[in-house]
Amino acid sequence: MDTTVSRPDPVPARAGIGLRAPHVREVLEHKPAVAWFEVHSENYFAPGGRAVAELDAVRRDYALSLHGVGLSLGGCDPLDAAHLQHLKQAIARFSPALVSEHLCWTAAGSHLHDLLPLPYTEEALAHVTARIAEAQDRLGRRLLVENVSSYLEFEHSTIPEWDFLREVAARSGCGILLDVNNIYVSAENHGFDARRYLASIPARDVEEIHLAGHLRRELEPGALLIDSHSRPVADPVWALYVHALELMGPKPTLIEWDNDLPSFGTLMTEAAKAESHLGRCHAAAA
Repeated sequence: MDTTVSRPDPVPARAGIGLRAPHVREVLEHKPAVAWFEVHSENYFAPGGRAVAELDAVRRDYALSLHGVGLSLGGCDPLDAAHLQHLKQAIARFSPALVSEHLCWTAAGSHLHDLLPLPYTEEALAHVTARIAEAQDRLGRRLLVENVSSYLEFEHSTIPEWDFLREVAARSGCGILLDVNNIYVSAENHGFDARRYLASIPARDVEEIHLAGHLRRELEPGALLIDSHSRPVADPVWALYVHALELMGPKPTLIEWDNDLPSFGTLMTEAAKAESHLGRCHAAAA
């Protein structure tokens, strides 16, 4: 039986949850009041099997976003044709409203299983912009690209990260998945103004926001924040998120939690916090 979903239900400007395998059965059995779900694209590249069948069932009841971690848009190897084909097939099967990837590189000959930042230079900007445009052409879909956390900076970077992200969207025609936690982590690690970052990103380009937890490691000469996706969203990140909504208006907002996975109820509590902020933002806009 063909279970392909024929149309993408739009992701509303409400709170969604990153759906991970341990919680799928609970979602299918109890159908919680969640506005939408996001899954990692690569987990659903198989042509069939239990995971794919379960996501088919989830998709019949919820709007969906596909979020990739392995396309290596900033890498120097040619774009992986097999990866793109698998992604294109997943898009056709699940008809997600949003499809996203990271503004980083993840492979050099082989996959490195990390989201590695780019040098922010004119050369890197031209390179990654061309690769995003190529990926969009081959997929037949507009991508959202997400800013990543970083722990080191390239000495020869000449462009502030926020300007680099804005120009990537302007030149490639992609959208932006704005990770507010990643902005906060990088701002604390490198000493830039997170609010200046937000003010530099055009609201029209932002189609999704991510929120997640991070870890703090005390090192010499100072602390290092690590984007761990293993904790509740920190209070300073909630404050930065509220500021982002004030600047940009309500946007679909995802609670991401990948490590030390809690109960689904904990994720619902985090989503409810985002929903309350979005509700006030909707009211103000009205």
